Amino acid sequence: MRKIGIYGGTFDPIHNAHMILARQAREELDLEQVIFVPAAVSPFKQGPAADGKARMRMLRAAIAKEPGFAADDLELRRPPPSYTFDTIAHFQKELGAAEIHCLIGEDNVAGLPRWHRFDELKRMVRFVVLNRTGRAPAHPYRTINRLIDISATDIRKRVASGRSIRYLVPTEVETIIRKGNLYRGQKQ
Repeated sequence: MRKIGIYGGTFDPIHNAHMILARQAREELDLEQVIFVPAAVSPFKQGPAADGKARMRMLRAAIAKEPGFAADDLELRRPPPSYTFDTIAHFQKELGAAEIHCLIGEDNVAGLPRWHRFDELKRMVRFVVLNRTGRAPAHPYRTINRLIDISATDIRKRVASGRSIRYLVPTEVETIIRKGNLYRGQKQ
C-alpha cells in the first residue's frame, strides 16, 4: 500500500525547518511522497500575511528540486476556512488505497480535538507530529523530532525590519520575498 504524507499549513513563508522536517518524516516513515497543502485561512489562526498565489509560488520554488515533494493548491481554490477533514477526504478519493499520514506541527496538537470533524478525521489518517521544540512529546502520536529554531513569524519580522533571512529559507524563496516586497512594513 502506498504511504503518502499530507503536510498542511499556512507556509507564510515556507522555511527550512518545514523542508527539513518533511524530508525527515519521508525518510523515517518511508513515505512515497509528501504533499504540501497551503491553507487559504486556518480556522484557528489569523489570516496569512502573503496571499495564496505568493505562498504557492514560494512553496513550488522551495520544493522544485526535491524528489518526493509535491504541492497542491486545493485549499486555496476552496472558500475558507480550510478544513483538514475536507482536504483528507479529497486525497482519499484521489489516491485510492493509500495510507495517509497527516503531518502537523507540534503547536497544533493541543487543539486537535477542536478540529472540524476530528472524530472522523482521526480514523482517516495517521497523525504525525513534527516537533522542532526539543520538548518531550505529551501525546500519543508518532513524532518526528528535530530541534530547529526557525519560525515563519520570526522570518516575517526580520523582513519587515530589514534584517537578513539568509539560511532560514531556501534561496529561491528569499528571492521571491525580496522581489515581491513581501512582508515589508508589516506589524507582526
